[in-house]
Amino acid sequence: QVQLVESGGGLVQAGGSLRLSCAASGRTFRNYVMGWFRQAPGKEREFLSRISTTGVNRYYADSVKGRFTISRDNAKNTVFLQMNSLKPEDTAVYSCAASPYDSRTHYYSPYEYTYWGQGTQVTVSS
Repeated sequence: QVQLVESGGGLVQAGGSLRLSCAASGRTFRNYVMGWFRQAPGKEREFLSRISTTGVNRYYADSVKGRFTISRDNAKNTVFLQMNSLKPEDTAVYSCAASPYDSRTHYYSPYEYTYWGQGTQVTVSS
């Protein structure tokens, strides 16, 4: 069982930055692939980024590539999402997710993740 708690959301002006954190419980954090998703009102949940168990492999959606950076600190059971050059269209509830590593899984779909945080609101004003 893994519990995830996001923090770091808030209100920011367009062009600004935020750093989201996702703290995980449990001693096996290093065995989980971690992902970030977001969901805007009236829209489906959108994949943003994922990071491998060691942090070596990182993948991004085209919508955030070059602006967002995912990282993890396995010693602190935490995954981060650094968000730069924010745009009003980035406004959404941001959630982290975790899933045990499986070589057959691509980890782009929310259905491929087992555990979810409650989400944190990010609002970007124009």
